[in-house]
Amino acid sequence: MTVGDETALPKGWVFQPLIDVAQVNPPLGRRILNERSPVTFVPMRAVDAEGGGFMNPETRPYSEVRKGYTAFLSGDVIMAKITPCMENGKTALVPNVPGDICFGSTEFHVVRPEKGIDPKWIEQFLLQHETRREARRQMAGGVGQMRVPAEFLKTIKIPIAPPVEQTRIVEALDELFSDLDAGVAALERARERLKLYRASVLKAAVEGTLTADWRAEHPDVEPASALLERILVERRRLWEEDQLRKFAAKGKPPPKNWRARYKEPVAPDTTGLPTLPKGWAVASMDAVTTRITSGSRDWRQYYGSGSGTFIMAQNVTPGRYNPEFRQAVDPPPKDSSRERSRVEMGDILVTIVGANTGNVCHIPYELSEHYVCQSVALMRPVYRYISSFLDLYCNSSSGAQPHYARYIYGAGRPHLGFDQLAMTPVLLPPVDEQNAIVESVKDQLSIVDHLETDIDAKLKTARGLRQAILRQAFAGELVPRDPDDEPASELLKRIAAARAARARDAAAARRAARKTGGAGRRGRPRKRKPEKAT
Repeated sequence: MTVGDETALPKGWVFQPLIDVAQVNPPLGRRILNERSPVTFVPMRAVDAEGGGFMNPETRPYSEVRKGYTAFLSGDVIMAKITPCMENGKTALVPNVPGDICFGSTEFHVVRPEKGIDPKWIEQFLLQHETRREARRQMAGGVGQMRVPAEFLKTIKIPIAPPVEQTRIVEALDELFSDLDAGVAALERARERLKLYRASVLKAAVEGTLTADWRAEHPDVEPASALLERILVERRRLWEEDQLRKFAAKGKPPPKNWRARYKEPVAPDTTGLPTLPKGWAVASMDAVTTRITSGSRDWRQYYGSGSGTFIMAQNVTPGRYNPEFRQAVDPPPKDSSRERSRVEMGDILVTIVGANTGNVCHIPYELSEHYVCQSVALMRPVYRYISSFLDLYCNSSSGAQPHYARYIYGAGRPHLGFDQLAMTPVLLPPVDEQNAIVESVKDQLSIVDHLETDIDAKLKTARGLRQAILRQAFAGELVPRDPDDEPASELLKRIAAARAARARDAAAARRAARKTGGAGRRGRPRKRKPEKAT
C-alpha cells in the first residue's frame, strides 16, 4: 500500500516498502546481565500525542520488565497500535536513554531504521494523517480493542529521499515545528487561563460575591426561604398528581391514606458549607427536584435504529450538552423506563459512571424522544426556571463539585449513587437574585466562549499547518533540491548489501555454535549415538 503519489516523486527519490529500509518489531539484539540493572520503562501514557515525544518515562529494574513487555533501543521509532492511541498520534522517536535500552507497553510497534535512514524521517512519515488513516483502515479486533497489524508497517510504502536531502528536510521540519509548537503552547496557556477565569466566575456566582452589589441595591426581594416553601408544596402536589394518574391508568380508585406514602425529601449534607449570603437558603437536591433517576439497562437490543436518541456519558460535558455524538434507540412503547428516563427542557444531567463521573449540564431547549442511559442521571427541578442556576451551581468548585468528589466511589470505575445526588446541598438564592446571577454569568462567559472558540480555531489551523508541512516534506517541496545528491537507489543498494552481510554473519555464527556445541556446555564430549549396522 502507498501513501502519496508514487508517480510524482522528485528525481533521485524512490518509493519503497518500509520493511526494506527498517526492521519491524526486531529482537532487542543486546543483553542485560544484571537483573537489578535500572532500565527506562515507557507506558503508553508517557508518550505524548501528535509526536510530542516522551513525558516522564519511568525507571524500573530489568527483572520487572524483561518478560511481557516490548523492548526497543535509542534511535528506534515506536508507534501505538491500539485505538484510539494510534489515531491520536502516539508515535515517537526513542531518545538517548541510559544504556540505550528501553521497555514499554505491549501496545507499541517498533521500527528500527537501517543505516542511512534518518529515524525522524520515519517518525514524521508515520505521523502524517494520511498514514494514520490508512492504518485505521487496516485495524483488526473487537470494538475498543482495534489494533494495527504488523503487516501494515511491513507493506506500506514510504518515499525515500537521498540521505543528505533527508537531513536537510528533517532539519527544516525541526525548525518549523519548533516555531509552531511555541505558538501552540502559547495558545494552550491562554486556554488554561480562560478555564481558570471561567471557574472563578462560577465560584463567585454560587458564593454570592458576584451579586453582592446587586443585593445591596435590592434589599427587599423575597427571600429564598419563601421560594423553598413553594417548591416543597409544588413537589408534593406533582407527586400526588402522578399517583392519581397511575391509579386512573390501572382503573382503580386511590387506596385509603395513599397520601401518607409521600416521601419527604432527604436532608442536605451540610459538611463544610460556607456562611450563606443574606436571603439565601440551604436545601438538598432531593428537595428541589421531582425525580433523580437514570436510564434502563435493558435497551441494548434497541440500539442503532429508530428516531429516539440515547443520551450517553460523552454527551454530558461541563456546563454544556453536546449533541455531536448520537446513539439511536427505539425503546418499546410499553417499557416503564421510557417515560421515567425521557428528557425534558430544564432537566439536569449528571454522569454517574466512568471517567467523566461528575460532569453536569442542563437541557436549555426542547428535545424530542431523548432518553438518558444508565450512566447518566436525570434530575428534574420542581420549577424549570431554577434550572439555569442549578446548572451553574452543579458545575462550580464552590457548589456541587467538591461534594461529588467526596461521594465518588469505585476503584478503577468511578460511580455516583442516587442517594448521594439526593443529599447534595444546594445554596439557593432568591429567585430575582438567581436571574441576576445567571445573566451576569452569561455576560462574562460569553466573552470567554468567544475567546475559546477563537483559540480552538487557531489550534485547528496549527494542526492543519503541521500536516501541510509534512505533505510538502514528503513530496520534496520543503527545501531546495541539489541535483548532485547521490540518488536514494544507491542507499538502497548499501542497505541490501548490509542486510546480506548480517545474514551471512548470523548463519556463520549459528554454524560455529553448532560445532562448539559438540563439546557440551562444560567442555565434556557429547556421547554419540552408535551407528546402525548396515
